[in-house]
Amino acid sequence: MTSSAARTGVTSEVGRLRTVLLHRPGAELRRLTPRNNDQLLFDGVPWVARAQEEHDAFAAALTDRGVEVLHLDRLLAEVMGVPVARAEVIAAAVDDPRLGATLRHATTAHLAGLAPEDLATALITGVAHDELRGGRGLAYQLMGRGEFVVPPLPNLMFTRDSSVWVGDQVAVTSLAMPARDRESALTAALYAHHPRFAGVDQLYGPQLEHLEGGDVLLLSPGVLAVGVGERTTAGGAERLARRVFARGLAHTVLVVPIAQERATMHLDTICTMVDVDAMVMYPAVADSLQAWTVTAPDRPDDADTTELSVSGPQPFLIAAATAMGIDRLRVIDTGLDPVTAEREQWDDGNNTLALAPRLAVAYERNTVTNAALEAAGIEVVAISGSELGSGRGGPRCMSCPVLREPLPVA
Repeated sequence: MTSSAARTGVTSEVGRLRTVLLHRPGAELRRLTPRNNDQLLFDGVPWVARAQEEHDAFAAALTDRGVEVLHLDRLLAEVMGVPVARAEVIAAAVDDPRLGATLRHATTAHLAGLAPEDLATALITGVAHDELRGGRGLAYQLMGRGEFVVPPLPNLMFTRDSSVWVGDQVAVTSLAMPARDRESALTAALYAHHPRFAGVDQLYGPQLEHLEGGDVLLLSPGVLAVGVGERTTAGGAERLARRVFARGLAHTVLVVPIAQERATMHLDTICTMVDVDAMVMYPAVADSLQAWTVTAPDRPDDADTTELSVSGPQPFLIAAATAMGIDRLRVIDTGLDPVTAEREQWDDGNNTLALAPRLAVAYERNTVTNAALEAAGIEVVAISGSELGSGRGGPRCMSCPVLREPLPVA
C-alpha cells in the first residue's frame, strides 16, 4: 500500500501535476441572491447549473491529462464519520456571536443528529432558519425565515485559498473575510482525520495571522513568494517564513506588497508561473512590483521567535531571479492595451494553473492573454468560466495541488 507521504508534496508551481483537490460548486451557490452576494464575496448571482457544467469540464480536462482529482465534499463526508472531526467542525459552525447560547445549543443538536453525508452537506450549503430542527431562543425568534443560522460557503470552490502545500506539509490557512473563515475548519478536519492524509504535518493553522493560499507562490524548490495585501497580512507572511525555515522547507521567502483591492485580492491574480523560469503577469504592475527578501537564519532554533534576515525592497522580478538562482525570470509580454489588460486581469487572465512546464489551464474568454501564452511556447488548455468567474477566481484559485512531480535537477 502506498504511504500518504508518497502521495503528497509540492515543491514548485509547474512540476507535473499528479493530484489536485477540487470542490464542485453545489447548492451553496443557490443560496446567493442580489441581497447577499456582495457579503458572500460574489460579484453576481451565478447560473448554478452552468457553473457546474463548467467545473465538470475543468475536472475532466485535468483527468484527461493524468491528474487524480480529489473532491473536497466527498472527502469531508467520509471524515464526518469520525467523532472528533464532527465535534471540531460543528463547534466552528456555531461559533457565531449572532446566535446566542440558546440557539447555539439548538444548532449544535441539529447538526450532531445528521448522518455524515448530510452533515457535510449542511456545513457547506448552510442551514437556514426554517431548516433548523428544534430552533428556539430569542435570536431564533427574531430571525427571518430566509436568514442563515449557519451561513453557506459559496467560495469553497476556490480550494487554493484554505490550504496550500509546501513540500510534504500542508498549511491550513487563516482566511481574512468573515464569509470564508469557516472554510479552514473543514480543510483542517479533512487533513487531520482523513486516512488519505494520515501522518501529514500541518504547517500553519486558522488561529494564526491572516494568510491565504492565493497569495503563496512556490517559485522554485526552496523559494516562496507571498503577497501581502487585502487578504494576507505582513504578520502572516512572517509567520509562514519562520515555519518553512524552521522545518527546512524553504531558504528564501519574497514578501510582495500588492494593492488592497478586489481586483488584486491575491498575488495569483497578478501573476502565475507557467514554466520553470517564466510567468504570466499583469502588465500594469510588471515594472512596479517590489519584494522584500527574507532568508533563514543560520540556526533557526525556534520557529516563532528567531530573528529573520530581511533585505530590500528591490524589483520583484530581480529579487525572484536572484532567489531562484537564474539569470532572469521571463515575463510573458501580453502586449495588451491598458483597457484590454484591465479587462482580462479582472477575468483572471493571469490566474493560470500549470499542469507541467509550458502547459497551463486558462479561461477561454481571455483570448489576447492566451494568444500571448501560445506565442511564448505555452500550451493553453482553455476552459469555459463565464459562471465560475463570478466569484473572481480562475483555474489556479479553483485548485489545490496535493502532489506534483519534483522538477529535474539542473
